[in-house]
Amino acid sequence: MFPVLIGTVVIAGIVGYAAEKSGFTHNGYVQSIIICVGGAFLFYFVRVMFGIGFSSPGLNAILSSIGALIIVPTHWRR
Repeated sequence: MFPVLIGTVVIAGIVGYAAEKSGFTHNGYVQSIIICVGGAFLFYFVRVMFGIGFSSPGLNAILSSIGALIIVPTHWRR
């Protein structure tokens, strides 16, 4: 279970960096990574507690990170 948590954080960080690098978001690198890691943590613990999610932990991390970037509003978005 612990390696899955570490992998989730790493994948979420990569998704946050890639989203900022590609121009999908304009939050800043650190802010995007924090948003992605927070969303991935939340979805990981929902998966552990309730069993809700997809079959692959990597797919869970990617989709929850992208979802967090879309849902979380920031001050800088126009």
